[in-house]
Amino acid sequence: MRSIDTYPTNRIKDLEYRIGRVFPFGATLTEHGGVNFSIFSREATGCTLVLFHEGEEEPFAEIPFPEDFRIGDVYTMMVFGLDIETTEYGYRMEGVYAPEQGLYFDSSKVLLDPYARLVSGRPVWGEAEEHALRGKILQADFDWQGDRPLRIPQKDLVIYELHVRAFTNGKNSGVRYPGTYAGLKEKIPYLKELGINCVELMPVFSFDELENADRIEGRKLLNMWGYSTVGFFAPKAGYADSGKFGMEADELKTMIRALHREGIEVILDVVFNHTAEGNELGPTISFRGIDNRTYYLLSPKGEYLNFSGCGNTMNCNNAVVRSFILDCLRYWVADYHIDGFRFDLAAILTRDINGEPMLSPPLLESLANDPVLGQSKLIAEAWDAGGLYQVGSFPSWNRFAEWNGKYRDAVRRFVKGDASAAPEVYLRIAGSPDLYGSRTPASSINFITCHDGFTLNDLVSYNEKHNEENGENNRDGANDNLSWNCGAEGKTDDPEILALRKRQMKNFYTLLLMSRGVPMLLMGDEFANSQGGNNNAYCQDNATFYLDWDNCASERDLSTFVQRLIALRMAHPVLRAGSYDEGHNGTGYPELSFHSVKPWELDRSAHALCFAFMYAEDHAKYGTKKDVFLYVAVNAHWEPHDYELPIIPAGMTWTEYVNTAKEESAGGRKKKKDPEVQGSITLGPRSAAIIIGK
Repeated sequence: MRSIDTYPTNRIKDLEYRIGRVFPFGATLTEHGGVNFSIFSREATGCTLVLFHEGEEEPFAEIPFPEDFRIGDVYTMMVFGLDIETTEYGYRMEGVYAPEQGLYFDSSKVLLDPYARLVSGRPVWGEAEEHALRGKILQADFDWQGDRPLRIPQKDLVIYELHVRAFTNGKNSGVRYPGTYAGLKEKIPYLKELGINCVELMPVFSFDELENADRIEGRKLLNMWGYSTVGFFAPKAGYADSGKFGMEADELKTMIRALHREGIEVILDVVFNHTAEGNELGPTISFRGIDNRTYYLLSPKGEYLNFSGCGNTMNCNNAVVRSFILDCLRYWVADYHIDGFRFDLAAILTRDINGEPMLSPPLLESLANDPVLGQSKLIAEAWDAGGLYQVGSFPSWNRFAEWNGKYRDAVRRFVKGDASAAPEVYLRIAGSPDLYGSRTPASSINFITCHDGFTLNDLVSYNEKHNEENGENNRDGANDNLSWNCGAEGKTDDPEILALRKRQMKNFYTLLLMSRGVPMLLMGDEFANSQGGNNNAYCQDNATFYLDWDNCASERDLSTFVQRLIALRMAHPVLRAGSYDEGHNGTGYPELSFHSVKPWELDRSAHALCFAFMYAEDHAKYGTKKDVFLYVAVNAHWEPHDYELPIIPAGMTWTEYVNTAKEESAGGRKKKKDPEVQGSITLGPRSAAIIIGK
């Protein structure tokens, strides 16, 4: 085989170039001291590599790819003599410009490489450089010091969803580097103390926060959440505090390494359903100008199909796009040690070229069986903006878990006082066997709140959304939130309403952390963070979305309550069972049983506001020291009720672990000893209790 050293070289200015290698795509360093550039386009008639000195508007060199540098549909070139520290690059694509045919080739535009490992143009949050987005060459020499993904069994996770900037950018966050990867790293002791063993980061791929910015005169509104990706292989530079462009990769890796050292996994929220290019009126950044008809779903007239609600939809089951997505995820696992991925609007990943759902989508089958992703967590948001709802039916190959929206809705309905929700709540507490019975309870990611919607505090404080400050006349955001304000809309000084709200938040947490499946908490909910009733704070780069860390002290009772529930969950593997089991075990009792206010008498099909459920943990099965019974009494009624406890084996006693009706049941000051309970309990209005028998 001919050595690449024997290929003839060409010269332009001080640079030499020759034919390159097809793989890997992107701009990568070679063993010969050059940079290999490789980019795909099926329908372009020509391609030019455009090279810039860092920050300059005009290129210092443009090198058209000779025809023999095109291998199949890939343009590839090695360039020697580049200063990789100061070089930025992009491409010009030649071809037909015919939007009615879905063709947008325009050689006047310099396009961003989809495989760029670093992206310039947004080095500082909220500030754009004069030039367009360009690729940078990454020299990957980070010292991982032996770090590897943690591989915590999925059933044992307690997930904490957070936004890198909002988590620490408040004035009272107490960190040295607010709003950054480094700032999040400073908060690791807090996460560890709370009991979190997995963080799910809202998008950290390079995105355009300036998209649709400044829609209200005199007020800075930014696309805060990150669901507008421009660079899928590049970390968001605006989240780095390094000061020097290109160091964002090292800062993110340092954060991941530190989280792993404390036993905390990292899951990335990834957005492959659409891009920041939007519809026909949006900017041409990358895919549109490179090979529009390959990367996007289009109508016969060249119009963008919009199942994402964001203007365009990626053609995910196209073979080229499938490879792109696989390459991207493999890269983040191999180079960033990421533990797993949550796929935004994942139902789109099941759609074919016409937008119809497929029974066996090639992309999902590839992800499920990929050897590099073999130990990675895969989590689907199993719906999209086009009305496709696949919770419980998402094609999974036994690899994908799902955000369980049915869990969220049923528990919200019940806790606010809807008795008709009770039969479904029993299923959700049991790990949703009606949805995932052929798999495991860990397929269900249980949650009450997430970034999209009310915070937990706002869920119990507002009947209506209050999104006026978003600049859309309160039209944006969901209208049906299944919320209840407990008697007053928003802020109040009424002590009874405030006490009820606190109790309701504790009730939600009790159900969430005592349910089978994987619990997911929203950042700040554990100390009653509020967004002032805004249920769509995607554009609020301000105190509305930032966590108010003063609440961490003032709401210590609530956060300690959550901490104690997480500790209980981690102490008892019966709550994290890897299979559905309600049959009798070594204790002589069903592993999971449901009760009315009287033991063993529940009609699981009837409407109810009062019920209880009990786990019987067999020490032999789970390798614990002793058999334990965990009895959870739930009262969503506005009146008190007496609960008769089940009879447990002789020599065992019931003790009260938490009772949400008691002000300091699990927070504030630590109790010396849990009080014993004799035979029955009286549960106050709208409250819950956990009684432990051992």
